[in-house]
Amino acid sequence: MAGVPITELIPEERIAALVERTRQGGAEIVQLLKTGSAYYAPASAAVEMTEAILRDRKKILPCAAYLDGEYGIRGLFMGVPVKLGAGGIEQIIELKLTETETAALKQSAATVAELLAVMKRLGVS
Repeated sequence: MAGVPITELIPEERIAALVERTRQGGAEIVQLLKTGSAYYAPASAAVEMTEAILRDRKKILPCAAYLDGEYGIRGLFMGVPVKLGAGGIEQIIELKLTETETAALKQSAATVAELLAVMKRLGVS
């Protein structure tokens, strides 16, 4: 939050509870909204990103961004915090990650790279 790691602001047990709630969030939304629930989050995110760009808000949002060395990852699009303004992605925000968070991000990047390699072998682009 505002550049301060959440682990310094919230107890570990509370973070674990928030992570679990996030994991279950999609099912909860489907249960509450029934029809149309699959469109709500993507549409809301698209509107927020569009407003940040069109109104030059310089808003920090999680987005898929091409990494060229940020977080030690090169040549992949990954979901990271970015500053969105009139120029689109104006800055990739590099947060200080714990060892566990860094390992999880690297594993995610490896999985993305592996999927891309499989798609390339299959001729899918």
